[in-house]
Amino acid sequence: MSQKALFLKEKQGAWEVGTRAIPKPREGELLVKIEATALNPVDWKVQKSGVFVEEWPCILGEDSAGTVAAVGKGVTGFAVGDKVVHQGWFTNDQAAFQQYTIVPAEITAKVPSNISLDEAASIPLALATAALGLYGEAVTQGQGGLGLTPPWEDAGRDKYAGKPILVFGGATSVGQIAIQLAKLSGFSPIIATASLKHTSFLKSLGVDHVIDRSVPLSELKTQLESLAKVPIEVVYDAVSFPETQRAGYSVLAPGGSILIVQGPQIKIDAAANKTIAHVFGNVNTPSNRAAGIGLYKKLTSLLEKGELKPNRVEVLPDGLAGISDGLKRMELGQISGKKLIARPQETA
Repeated sequence: MSQKALFLKEKQGAWEVGTRAIPKPREGELLVKIEATALNPVDWKVQKSGVFVEEWPCILGEDSAGTVAAVGKGVTGFAVGDKVVHQGWFTNDQAAFQQYTIVPAEITAKVPSNISLDEAASIPLALATAALGLYGEAVTQGQGGLGLTPPWEDAGRDKYAGKPILVFGGATSVGQIAIQLAKLSGFSPIIATASLKHTSFLKSLGVDHVIDRSVPLSELKTQLESLAKVPIEVVYDAVSFPETQRAGYSVLAPGGSILIVQGPQIKIDAAANKTIAHVFGNVNTPSNRAAGIGLYKKLTSLLEKGELKPNRVEVLPDGLAGISDGLKRMELGQISGKKLIARPQETA
């Protein structure tokens, strides 16, 4: 049987809808009929540069929600028809810009009835980037996380009460999840930079103070001193432009840590004893797999209780064919505070 998929036929090539065979799940895997997939900046960046991909034609897409279509040998806890959410990977069988995909069952979660599949599809990449950044294996400098105790474990709930945290890009998909996780961890106050139009929404997620992102970064330290009673020891830079990285690093207290989501652009001050961690936000990698398994075991409960809320979404028309226009809007900076969603089954 065949399915429709959105291909990049060659490096830096154009997007094109085509067909390919529906893969079969192996031991420990699920075949998922994708009802919703989310667009991410990494998708247009891969199309522009070819990073992360070694074979062409390729299929991208890292966010997926849908229904279980087949269950591989040895899988327990899932049945055909279950609504699930999971993260895609950079192989054609596991990518999300298609109508069916393969996913390891151990990093799949059931979707509770209080959120839609469109909303569920907004979660995986942003969640992985936020969670692995804050709670992934700690590094002194380089790729990894901050090594904090995760709040989906009993020992981590409210563990960091009274500690302030600064989040650059609070209204981004990753920023929204980072804020909610920080709230569960007890961080206070939670301070975020964002467009002020998002203030009410971000406060509903747990933010205590919003700093206008248009305010010069040279004024950031002064503003933080008026908002936090103790020095900032944790910065999550969900933007990671060179200027936000440098500003975040500069406001850190000695011994503090900054988490970035793009390549480091910081001049290290060895005497300051500050940590820079660069997260790779995907639970499919061997180094992130154990953390991902633990997270996905608790994800359904976090969503069901409303302790973790999905992004606000905008559904694109034309199924897979509508993705290219959506990615262009993202590249041009025309999307703010919401996630673009495509429904592969609506592809003509």
